[in-house]
Amino acid sequence: QVQLVESGGGLVQAGGSLRLSCAASPRTFSNYAMGWFRQAPGKEREFVAAITRSGGRTIYADSVKGRFTISRDNAKNTMYLEMHSLKPEDTAVYYCAAGYYYSINTNDYDYWGQGTQVTVSS
Repeated sequence: QVQLVESGGGLVQAGGSLRLSCAASPRTFSNYAMGWFRQAPGKEREFVAAITRSGGRTIYADSVKGRFTISRDNAKNTMYLEMHSLKPEDTAVYYCAAGYYYSINTNDYDYWGQGTQVTVSS
């Protein structure tokens, strides 16, 4: 099993920046595609960004294109989400996930972290 732990969330004003990290269990970390998802109160969990096993390709939700950057460092068993120009609508619990396939779909991911809260004030 893969253990995932998110960190880096917090309270930030609109227009500010945050960097989220996802620390993964070291065993076969590089074998998994990784993704970030978020869930706002009363809403379904939605796709944010995904990255291939090697980090060679990425994909983003339209709502975060140009503002967020996903990356990974397989040597450190860690994935990152750099968030800039944050908006109040970015407020959500952010989850990292691991799966066999590079995908925007929630059900393609097999392992999930506990989530980290991001709150953007206006």
